[in-house]
Amino acid sequence: MANSKWAVDFTHSSVDFTIKHMMIAKVKGTFHKFEAEIDADPADLTTAAISFAVDLSSIDTRNADRDNHLRTGDFFDIAQFPELTFKSTNIVKTDDDEYEVTGDVSLHGVTRSETFSVTFEGAGKDPWGNEKAGFSGKGSIKRSDYGLTYNAALETGGVLIGDEVKISIEIEVGKQA
Repeated sequence: MANSKWAVDFTHSSVDFTIKHMMIAKVKGTFHKFEAEIDADPADLTTAAISFAVDLSSIDTRNADRDNHLRTGDFFDIAQFPELTFKSTNIVKTDDDEYEVTGDVSLHGVTRSETFSVTFEGAGKDPWGNEKAGFSGKGSIKRSDYGLTYNAALETGGVLIGDEVKISIEIEVGKQA
């Protein structure tokens, strides 16, 4: 099957993250606004071209004060760096419906190569005859690799905010005519 263009169904998709807080708990968050360009054969992603752009101002950790702080120069500095972007550079099939997707992640003025595990969840037609496909992705980045180093020492040792950010993506796409 040849590659086709696919559009994200935002009502059935999410970009979420988890980060350690005080070295003892996890804080979860989501980004409500993102875009994607996907040119792929869902049954064989090895020839796909995938790009994402996440609007960092759409961060939601269920705490307005924290979200506003994350938008400042202490963290994302969205006035200067409003987006996190990803552009695939290499895709390797590792098992049935499993892939390692490597690409350039740009965040806070830094671009680095990162690899994410992606699962093809399946494809089918919705009740209106539209072709749909689903994917799950997961991986992690170190925020310090992108110059996001704000932190505070704890009196018991350790730091307030973890360095590893775990990313989870659930995407449903519709084939374009």
